[in-house]
Amino acid sequence: MSLRNDLTDLMMRAMSDGHRALLRLSGGRLLRAFGSMPAVELHTIGRTSGKRRSTMLTAPVHGDGRYVLVASKGGGDRNPMWYLNLTANPDVELTVDGATLRMRARTATAAEKAELWPKIVAAYRGYEGYQHKTGRDIPVVICEPRQG
Repeated sequence: MSLRNDLTDLMMRAMSDGHRALLRLSGGRLLRAFGSMPAVELHTIGRTSGKRRSTMLTAPVHGDGRYVLVASKGGGDRNPMWYLNLTANPDVELTVDGATLRMRARTATAAEKAELWPKIVAAYRGYEGYQHKTGRDIPVVICEPRQG
C-alpha cells in the first residue's frame, strides 16, 4: 500500500469513529442525519480477520425497510474496506436510530444503479463529483431485511 492510501484509510476511519462518538455522546441528537440521509452504522465481518467491523455511513435512499449505501470512499480509486467485507459476507447489520437490524447486502445491478443514481445524487450532489473524480464504477449497495 502507498502512503497516500494509508493516510486515506486512516482519515476515513477517524471520521467514522468521530461520527460514532458524537452520536453516542449526544444521545443520538447530533449527526443522526445529513440532510435527508439518515446516519447508519454498518456492521460487517472482516473478510480476512473474521472480526466484527463497524463504520458510519449515510443512506441516501431508504424506505420500506430497505437502505441504499454508496461505496464512494470520497471518490477514491479503491473500494472501501466495508464494501469488500460485505461482498465476502453479505449478512450484515445496520444500526439506525439505536435499533440494530439484521440485513442482507448486495451490489445493485447496472439497471438498479441506473434507477437509483438520480435519487442518490438528489440526496447529496457530492456523489456525482465522487464518480467524476474516480475511474472506478462506484458500487451502490442495497441492504434488505434478512429472512429468518
